[in-house]
Amino acid sequence: MRFLSLVFVNLRRHRLRALIGVAGIGFGVAAMLTILAIVTGAIGMFERILSSDSHYLVFERNVSDLFFSSVTDTQVREIRARPEVALASPMLFGIVSAPGHPVITCFGIGPDDPRLAKAEWRHGTVADFGARDGEIFLGVRAAEFLGARAGEEIAIGRGTFRVGGIFKLENGFEDGGVFLPLRAAQDFFHRAGVASVVAVKLHDRDDGRAFKAAIETANPGLIALENREFSQNYNSFRILHFTAWAVGLCAFCLGGLGVANTMLLSVFSRIREIAVLRVCGFSQRQVAALILGEAAAVAAAGLVVGFSLGLGLLAVLEHMPQFHGYVQATIQPAIVAGIIATALVTAVAGAVYPARFAARIQPAEALRYE
Repeated sequence: MRFLSLVFVNLRRHRLRALIGVAGIGFGVAAMLTILAIVTGAIGMFERILSSDSHYLVFERNVSDLFFSSVTDTQVREIRARPEVALASPMLFGIVSAPGHPVITCFGIGPDDPRLAKAEWRHGTVADFGARDGEIFLGVRAAEFLGARAGEEIAIGRGTFRVGGIFKLENGFEDGGVFLPLRAAQDFFHRAGVASVVAVKLHDRDDGRAFKAAIETANPGLIALENREFSQNYNSFRILHFTAWAVGLCAFCLGGLGVANTMLLSVFSRIREIAVLRVCGFSQRQVAALILGEAAAVAAAGLVVGFSLGLGLLAVLEHMPQFHGYVQATIQPAIVAGIIATALVTAVAGAVYPARFAARIQPAEALRYE
């Protein structure tokens, strides 16, 4: 207990330096938490778009992004004809623009798509989807930022559409997107007869391997992946994860340098004090443990500050209308554990050299130090 109290006494005596170290770790924690939570949430939203009531996803092999994938109508019919298939829902992805909103996600889907039946319809019904030409359907958030109401005409890209219905979806990407019947989307994007991906629901999930082998044998240009397998292998998801961790680790490196600087300055300013501790019986290990304990305390305080800042920032971002509901942060236990471990390791690593320097101080020479 006396040893721990000495750690906090030393930190209180050097408040400004301690606060600098806490701020460095805190900003690193906040940056990593915010970036990873947003990226994980975005990936989760995109996964839910693709896996809506399905077991497998079929798309073009070796494409860099699903926006460039092409599954033909003929291939969709062949998939639907498979005895294992209960439902096959083709979807075409695209990006459209509207006055003041240059990037809006557009989904081209069929009237039997499961998400339409699950949606909470504010205006219109499922039966209205695709019933009339020239109509577009909006998620609630898209209707809000476009200022559109059911029955009104809105400019989307180079065309004008009548709002045929508005519905609410839990998924932020979908709720902030616009929906067209698949045929209308194919015409709009000049991709006649193709979809980006086909979400497949099987009668029996145990038939998955047979279905996958049959599809890839009959259509070598296509690949069928189980939803979990897709999440692990999709290039864009892996790039996002790598980028998020890289940015977060860079922020932590800066925080670690701040801790190292704080601890080193603390040691240099306390050389005579450390010498007195050695004369009073402190071993080299105890002196080193004292410095490392101070670094760990700084890291712990930085974690509290960082998590508070990060959670506050995420709460603000989720409710900002400029993001159109696309920010839905997901904080997984593994992310929290990884951030805590990284913060502690960074802080302690930054204090290793100052701790070794302090442990090697010779009492007789240090007492003569000015």
